[in-house]
Amino acid sequence: MTKISYLCIPLLFSFFIQKLLAQDPTVEVYRTNEKIVIDGQALESDWNLARPASGFWQWRPTDSIQGRKQTIFKVLIDDQNLYFLVRAETNGNNFTVPSLKRDFQTFGADYLTFLFDTFNDATNAFSFAVNPYGAKADGLISGGNANYRTDRNYSWDAKWEAETKIYDGYYLAELKIPLSAFLYKSNAKYWRFNLYRRNNQQNEHTTWARIPQNLTIGNLAFMGELRFPEPLKESRTPYALIPYVNAITSQDFVENTSNSKALVGGDIKIPIGNALNIDLTFNPDFSQVEVDDQIVNLTRFEISLPEKRQFFTQNSDLFSDFGESRDAIPFFSRRIGVARDLEGNTIENRIIAGIRLSGKINNDLRIGFLNMLTDEDLKNEIPSNLNTVFTLRQKVFDRSNISFLFIDRSAVKDYEFVDESEQWNRLLGLEYNLASSDSKWTGRAFLHKSFTPEAGPEDLSAGINLRRNTLQHSFGIGGVYGGEDFQSDLGFYRRKGFLKISPSYTYRIYPKKEKIINYEFRQNAFFVYKPSDNFLLTDRWFISNLSIRYLNQTNLSMRVANRKEYLFNSFDPTRSGNGEPLPAERYFQFTDAEISYRSDGRKLFSFDSQISYGGFYNGTKFSVENEINWRSQPIFNAGININYNQIRLPKPYSSANLWLINPKLEFTFSKTLFWTTYVQFSSQSQNLGINSRLQWRFAPLSDLYLVYNDNYFTRDVFSPRYRSFNIKFTYWLNI
Repeated sequence: MTKISYLCIPLLFSFFIQKLLAQDPTVEVYRTNEKIVIDGQALESDWNLARPASGFWQWRPTDSIQGRKQTIFKVLIDDQNLYFLVRAETNGNNFTVPSLKRDFQTFGADYLTFLFDTFNDATNAFSFAVNPYGAKADGLISGGNANYRTDRNYSWDAKWEAETKIYDGYYLAELKIPLSAFLYKSNAKYWRFNLYRRNNQQNEHTTWARIPQNLTIGNLAFMGELRFPEPLKESRTPYALIPYVNAITSQDFVENTSNSKALVGGDIKIPIGNALNIDLTFNPDFSQVEVDDQIVNLTRFEISLPEKRQFFTQNSDLFSDFGESRDAIPFFSRRIGVARDLEGNTIENRIIAGIRLSGKINNDLRIGFLNMLTDEDLKNEIPSNLNTVFTLRQKVFDRSNISFLFIDRSAVKDYEFVDESEQWNRLLGLEYNLASSDSKWTGRAFLHKSFTPEAGPEDLSAGINLRRNTLQHSFGIGGVYGGEDFQSDLGFYRRKGFLKISPSYTYRIYPKKEKIINYEFRQNAFFVYKPSDNFLLTDRWFISNLSIRYLNQTNLSMRVANRKEYLFNSFDPTRSGNGEPLPAERYFQFTDAEISYRSDGRKLFSFDSQISYGGFYNGTKFSVENEINWRSQPIFNAGININYNQIRLPKPYSSANLWLINPKLEFTFSKTLFWTTYVQFSSQSQNLGINSRLQWRFAPLSDLYLVYNDNYFTRDVFSPRYRSFNIKFTYWLNI
């Protein structure tokens, strides 16, 4: 054999190994007839027969090497359940476990997450997570898991079991997940699957299927395969009846009235095969939901608050993932069940009943149908409305889809206080969502048309955006148009009659330094024009940001923003009424700078701080925001958010010192007993609110809530505003 032949052998071997590692990993599921006891000990003999899977890759701090501490897992299946056994190697037992509460926060914590793409579409998935102390979290993934802020919905719940046991140098996690918890195609031979892990002691994220670190961990474009010993049969998902009883006593100090009442209602879940669900709700009650976070609003626009009501958040991507997330949202579920009284205050508008159909018609076509009936409130001149949303989403190519949207809001009868032009509102929409097979290219194009009794000619909304994201570079361009006459009563639009163009660019550097993961420079801009006024420039922003992500999980960021805004109407940014509002029909141009630092979330004491100073319209603004957290894990978490804005505008315009202080205390006494108290003080809204909630999960997905709410005026004289106490019992019954 020649010398050249000897040299070729290691090169060919290296090439073969690289090709092998580049392939999607697979794990063979072993069929069991044993009774598997979920205890974190793996005493059953069939665990010894199942083939192990390992070879986890780092996602952070680098994506080019395998994990320093490996994770090994095995999978069993019987006619009703999937079983997982995971051995997670560790350096010790000093885990970061902030809470025992279900749907625990994974940021900064040790955990394992299991992702199941049951229709193999690389777009939607089921998520199950467990931490070293056995706390559970579950949710639904949409949008390919490309954006962790918008594509993860942890309000979805399923009945499943998980137990962990900590040993010397590793811990075991044992899971039992019923097949009925999933929607999936019958006769499937495999599911796309991934398992990723946060190991704080080694300070690394690792994933079974290798994922580039510039993408979100758990991105569904990169998954392995869960191969079944035989094609899956249709699983009978049980009907679920979830009744509730809620006793409430309240006192309104403004109206000088008190009230005591008992509410009865509930939900029914009806499966249709393995891929569709019908959800019915009757007289739903959301009193156990945490209160909205108060926000200091210094803009001239309405603020959109996140949806927290469980009925609306399940499969929410089928209804809410349309349009453009900042300026053109055709369906915003908080428009249902929430209204304004005659004085403009936000109040609850009772929902009488609702139905939701969601799931897959076939492997490539998803359907969503939502119909909600709200009650009339004659005192506040709020009509009873029937609210309907219908969507279809057809998969095209590898991971892209074409979507159809129909929205209707109609008053159920003629009301004297409702103008004929406001009796109904409808919208038709068509969208194309792009996602390449490797997630480097993403984008969206949409066209929406609204219909009203007295529609004008400018009743269209349209948009397009395209983004390319690689390891070092990310660039994008977007455009959104909203016509002067476009109207979506169930949507969220901050303005009408606009054209917005928004380019962006990000550059990342990965230095070969032990303490730094990467440097990231971002340049964002947007330009807003008013087409009906000769394309007058109404807003122009340039935002430059430099971030340094450190290996110890700290983050340092610096930002400079230059803004130019045109006011069509007079505007008081402080909303204090201490002076005259800023004048209309003129430009304001100003620049401010911000520096922020986030500490190591693994520590018992952590904080996230931002300080900014600079111009603000024709004056200055100094802002400090501190989020401080301390925990005695896993029982107690204490946090406080302190937001201070000092606004100085020249006389006769308003100046103000605005405070927002939100302390929060959370006790997780066990995996079934939780107590949370949240206090909010806002000097801008001049309100002090207290929400205290005790939750006992006495059975799977069945709870007893004790909720106390109290609100006080802080304007001039400190005085009570509204107080309530309620006891709520809910029980999940499978039929």
